[in-house]
Amino acid sequence: QVQLVESGGGLVQPGGSLRLSCAASSIFSINVMGWYRQAPGKQRELVARMGRGGSTNYADSVKGRFTISRDIAKNMVYLQMNTLAPEDTAVYYCNAALYSGKDYWGEGTLVTVSS
Repeated sequence: QVQLVESGGGLVQPGGSLRLSCAASSIFSINVMGWYRQAPGKQRELVARMGRGGSTNYADSVKGRFTISRDIAKNMVYLQMNTLAPEDTAVYYCNAALYSGKDYWGEGTLVTVSS
């Protein structure tokens, strides 16, 4: 069982930045950690993910603007979001994919980009 708790969401103006954090109760068996988002009326989509060895994947829409990072010693994963746009408005979810194949999700944190 892995508990994930996100923080760092909020209201930001277009062009602004936010940093999301996700605390994992244990990363011993976690292979990949990532961030997904779900905008109103849309399906949940991958934003960025990072493997234990440091490999990353980003959605095309966030490449060059968002950066995912992990601090394995602190059981944390982060998402630095720069140059935010209204279309980035969504609930952002932290995900942990275990070596066993199980998936765990946080409860989500709302990011609103609006002037």
